[in-house]
Amino acid sequence: MPETIREQLTRDGWKQLPFTPFRGDVTIHWIRPFEGDQPGVALLKYPAGASVPRHRHEGLETILVLDGVQSDESGDYGRGSYIVNASGSQHSVWSESGCVVLIQWDRPVTILEEEVA
Repeated sequence: MPETIREQLTRDGWKQLPFTPFRGDVTIHWIRPFEGDQPGVALLKYPAGASVPRHRHEGLETILVLDGVQSDESGDYGRGSYIVNASGSQHSVWSESGCVVLIQWDRPVTILEEEVA
């Protein structure tokens, strides 16, 4: 699998990358899928109004908002925001206006609810 290069992330090159269905209306471009005990790294694209239901982190999750605004129960995070969610933490995620985030999961999450709280 080809690597996603720095220019694709820092100069809006992600806009040209292929995204595939992930969860609900959210789509994904895998940079490094989970393999063995290695973390998963991806770009997630939330169209306006998209959400991910309440879930628990089974490992550390880090997020960098590349475009738009991502929200959870703790607040709204605009472009350039860096979010860290500890192992064991829970939340649901949505974007009223749409967003693209770079995300790394140490482990896949566990979905707790099928709808956003």
